[in-house]
Amino acid sequence: MSKRVEKAAAGIESDVVDLTERLKHKPDTDQEIRLLEALLFAAVEPIDVETLRERMPDDVDVGALLARLQRDYAGRGVNLVHVAGRWRFQTAPDLEHHLLDIKEAPRKLSRAALETLAIVAYHQPVTRAEIEDVRGVGVSKGTLDVLMELGWVRLRGRRRTPGRPVTYGTTDGFLAHFNLENITDLPGRDDLKAAGLLDPRLPKDFEMPAPIMSDDLEADEDPLDENDDPEFFEDFLNDDENE
Repeated sequence: MSKRVEKAAAGIESDVVDLTERLKHKPDTDQEIRLLEALLFAAVEPIDVETLRERMPDDVDVGALLARLQRDYAGRGVNLVHVAGRWRFQTAPDLEHHLLDIKEAPRKLSRAALETLAIVAYHQPVTRAEIEDVRGVGVSKGTLDVLMELGWVRLRGRRRTPGRPVTYGTTDGFLAHFNLENITDLPGRDDLKAAGLLDPRLPKDFEMPAPIMSDDLEADEDPLDENDDPEFFEDFLNDDENE
């Protein structure tokens, strides 16, 4: 079990007594739990607390009900999880390998796309030129298009530098796909090294960037122009045909 999962489980258990006291005195709690469960099950995408509150009776403590429902499903084949600020049911991680033959095959990303996605996730907001600087090779427009088509990368704004290049960042869809509650849940240096994803010969002073994902523009970013179309964007850097 990962440290993040263990931490979440510990947090749930620490609140269980308080939640039980808050819920057990209401005679209609079971019906409210059933309604909440039905809303989460019927949702076609992760659903936020505010939307749930709009669908539930006015005097319902939705936060307490979610915590109870998450606890109740913790040991089942389907878990209630919190990702990217929203809630959804998903298959328990330890059972996923039993479902591989019936799940839709995911689109396989090229090495260039995976490297580009990692750079955007850890360095955002980042421009195409900055991505190329980290990778050491050019980044084709097609690579970024694929990541944007998947809904994992988006245009953020324009850097306040000559040429005003666009900046890229990750999306809530990225968090949901990789089962991350926040961008800060991305693995750090030690985790990546333990997984064999970092060269063990890295210098001792090597530091991993701290990933930050915010809808607010940074001080060196301007908003996108009105004629910038996230669905079809062309910049002025040459494409690398050798990726």
